[in-house]
Amino acid sequence: MAKLYFYYSAMNAGKTTTLLQSAYNYHERGMRTLILTPALDDRYGEGVVASRIGLKANARRFGADENLFALVEKDIADRGALHCVFVDEAQFLGKAQVWQLTDVVDRLGIPVLAYGLRTDFRGELFEGSRYLLAWADHLDEIKTICHTGRKATMVVRVDGQGRAVTEGPQVEIGGNDRYVSVSRAEFKHITEGRGRIELQQSVLPLDDKR
Repeated sequence: MAKLYFYYSAMNAGKTTTLLQSAYNYHERGMRTLILTPALDDRYGEGVVASRIGLKANARRFGADENLFALVEKDIADRGALHCVFVDEAQFLGKAQVWQLTDVVDRLGIPVLAYGLRTDFRGELFEGSRYLLAWADHLDEIKTICHTGRKATMVVRVDGQGRAVTEGPQVEIGGNDRYVSVSRAEFKHITEGRGRIELQQSVLPLDDKR
């Protein structure tokens, strides 16, 4: 039975690497997949999903108001049977788009695997993550660690000096120069102005871009 899966984490936990490995497993078995990625994130080129360890794959970009159920139906009409849909950076989905992904599962019988951040730099849920947490059939946390050695569950946006940025738009694309995964205790410490991040220590070579 097809299900909607949501794999969530803080940044640098290997979400994109896991997505690409899962898609490859389908391809090895002769099964066709569709990888979706939000149009607003083009750091690795338009229509490309890439991990920091060098894995990459072509993807179909989608806009903020695009109907994802219609997109998947058209892909099937154009290219034939589809066995799985993957969504990168799923936190950027809108409420309606998450509902459309449930229709891909319920009406088309195609599993959907969505990967994304749970919360933003203020500790607030992204819209896509909120509704995936509410409506997904299966939730799975991909774990990573804070520089303190604790489990990292939150994300801090930092300036060039490693100090927390606590105001600004929710969506601001960036990597390790702008965002660092930390524990809840360290999130409080940094955002309350009682410390800063040593950026060169935050780069973990075995993890992906988000």
